[in-house]
Amino acid sequence: MLAKTPGDESFEMPFPPTGEKRMVPSVVAGVAQVVRWRCDQLGALDEKSPDLLSPDGRPHPVLDAMFAVHEPKTGSSGTLSWTVDIQNPTTSEDFVMGVKEVMLPAEGGFPGGITRPYSLFFAGYYPRALDGLARLLSLDMRVLDPAWIGMKLRKLLNYSEPLGDFMAPVPGERRQVAWPSTVAYVARLLIHRYAMLGVLDENGYPTREMGLLEAPREKAATQIMQGSLCNECGNLTVIRKDGCDFCTACGAVGACG
Repeated sequence: MLAKTPGDESFEMPFPPTGEKRMVPSVVAGVAQVVRWRCDQLGALDEKSPDLLSPDGRPHPVLDAMFAVHEPKTGSSGTLSWTVDIQNPTTSEDFVMGVKEVMLPAEGGFPGGITRPYSLFFAGYYPRALDGLARLLSLDMRVLDPAWIGMKLRKLLNYSEPLGDFMAPVPGERRQVAWPSTVAYVARLLIHRYAMLGVLDENGYPTREMGLLEAPREKAATQIMQGSLCNECGNLTVIRKDGCDFCTACGAVGACG
């Protein structure tokens, strides 16, 4: 996804191992192609690599958990979207962040009628390297368990840039605070949008645990496992345990026998 990311202008870049020069469309694309070369050299992307297998031996466990591997394309009727203006006076950035959204159908035991963001884009004056970030986050958005995108966004909240901090409103509030970078503010806005949709809370954690992604928990706590819908807490975490329906999220015990 990053290897073809466009930028302000193309340039020739020397590639390992011989230093042969190749034309790349942007700095993001150049970095991605060099990283890919190194991964291929190490065999890290080999489908038989243990690092790419799930515990049951299936390849591509993250791809298997996506509701759309490729970005869905809209028809002539368009799609839902959410946009917000971002201004960073320190870096003179002034652009619009857009989030395309889709309502998921009920499939595979998961409840339908939930609106989920699936694509992020920017328009205006901003560093074109942010297009690479938008592409990666768009892929993360399409993982079925929102805990995945929540984890990625929380990691960006403290991302700082030299001389890039600025004052901006806290999403959903009237007060302003200092943000360490434009990237950190983008992450905070996205978490707020997920909270508006009821998918994540304002801290970036899922409101309903699906059990597809293991979240940090106390050692003595019960491990969250994917299952059917719990009528008590609303999570998709009910399994069969000792002959009874048991919710691994809240501990509720249902029908037995």
